[in-house]
Amino acid sequence: MHSAHRWTGRLVGTVGAALMVAGPVMLLRGRQGRREIRTELAAQRIRFPDHGLPAHLAPLAGQGVETGPHAHAYAELIKSHLARATDGRTYAEITEELHAAGDDDEKLAQLRQTAFMGETLRGSLLSAYQAWHLTALVTGLGCALTGLE
Repeated sequence: MHSAHRWTGRLVGTVGAALMVAGPVMLLRGRQGRREIRTELAAQRIRFPDHGLPAHLAPLAGQGVETGPHAHAYAELIKSHLARATDGRTYAEITEELHAAGDDDEKLAQLRQTAFMGETLRGSLLSAYQAWHLTALVTGLGCALTGLE
């Protein structure tokens, strides 16, 4: 029984030391990740239009997309524009229509290109939004672990 207590003590000490290191590292990486996301989004120079935004996005008029929540809002704006441009059809649906038309309908080909570009940009912005949340999680865990020290 005595060796079991010693082994448990070593294990707890090792885990404690690992947590003492992990907390500050997670805080640092969370903050670095957030800075990287801001830098990459700012480099794209995406701005909300000055006018014509839906009411819930009106406060963002003229602002740059530099945060995860802004990336999400802009992705939703793209979604609404795509829905209007494609009559609610997706890239895959338009591609099926193009193939059914013998692949020689120029209007459908252009619409497919529009859908592809819009959905690609939207996906990239949503990835930035997800990464933004991950940095919050990592930073929060880092705070919690650092507080346990």
